[in-house]
Amino acid sequence: MTGRLLYVGIAPRYMANRTSTQNLRKRVRYHYRGNAAGSTLRLTLGCLLGLELRRVGSGKRMTFSKAGEATLSQWMAESARVCWIEHDEPWTMESELISQLDLPLNLDQNRHNAFHGRLTGLRAQARQRAQELSISA
Repeated sequence: MTGRLLYVGIAPRYMANRTSTQNLRKRVRYHYRGNAAGSTLRLTLGCLLGLELRRVGSGKRMTFSKAGEATLSQWMAESARVCWIEHDEPWTMESELISQLDLPLNLDQNRHNAFHGRLTGLRAQARQRAQELSISA
C-alpha cells in the first residue's frame, strides 16, 4: 500500500509557560476517537468529507454531532494511517517539515501551501453554518 503524507502533528507541544500533559499515544487516540472540538485534524477531515459541524453542549463547542463523529472515526479507521519519528524537540522538526513539504492539511505555519486558503475558507464556512443552526444534543 502506498500513501501520501498530508499532515504533521507533534506531541508534546512546546509551551514556554507550562509542561504539556500530552504524549503521542494520547494525541493519536484523540485524533481517531475524539471530536472536532479537540482535534484540528478531525475538524479538517470532517469539513473535507462534507460532515455537518454543529454547536453542542452550551453552544461554545463545535463537533460533527455523535453520528457525524462516528462516521468520521470509521472513515479514519479505514483510510488514515499514522507513522511517527522520535525526536527530542519535535516542534523544531514539525516546523522544518511544514516549511519543506507539501502538507495540505496543516494550517499552522503553512500559509505558503496552495491549499491553505481553500481549507481555511471551508472550515470558516462550516463554523458559520454551525452558528446559524440550533444547538445539537
